[in-house]
Amino acid sequence: MRVTRLGHACLLVETGGTRVLVDPGAFSDTWHDLDDVDAVLITHQHIDHVDVGRTASLVQRTGARVWAEASVVPALGGEGVEAASAAVGDRIDLGALQVEVAGGVHAEIYRSIPRIGNVGYVFAEADGPRLYHPGDSYEYPLEGIDVLALPLTAPWARVAMTADFLAAVAPSRAFPIHDAIVNDAGWGLYMRLCQEVTDLAVEPIRPDGSLDL
Repeated sequence: MRVTRLGHACLLVETGGTRVLVDPGAFSDTWHDLDDVDAVLITHQHIDHVDVGRTASLVQRTGARVWAEASVVPALGGEGVEAASAAVGDRIDLGALQVEVAGGVHAEIYRSIPRIGNVGYVFAEADGPRLYHPGDSYEYPLEGIDVLALPLTAPWARVAMTADFLAAVAPSRAFPIHDAIVNDAGWGLYMRLCQEVTDLAVEPIRPDGSLDL
């Protein structure tokens, strides 16, 4: 399995001839011109995780199948995209790649702001390592996660929450996502603090970087 960061929370997961795009949001544009995508998975409705118009263009161009958290489905439908609702406990069969749907609720941004749905996706190829993209929540650490796409910072997070989530999941490998809102100095600070307080290495994969699992 090869995982490529395409900016902020967007990932391209490739294995066995299958290419899956996760969270094609408006905080990155590297994914706009992709012409070979088999499936698109969306964790929740926020614009940094789904640019509805450009996602519709990509789907219409590539013929990709789409799964999304329930609140995203009508928005995509308004753009002519038929998406399946991804619910916690679902299993998505993408050929060589199997995906489990986890989670359920977005992290609290502020007590007066209603919380929305948020699903995470666990990717695995046969008995290979399990990769977890949690979307925007630290509330449901899972057992048996080998590789964690770690939301590094957000309006809904403190560095203590980020570190606690990393420690709770305890993956053998982790790399940052959700980092478009910090500059280089902030990025380095969050990376260093997470590693110092958990003793777990976070691989310094920048946007457009990739790793093989």
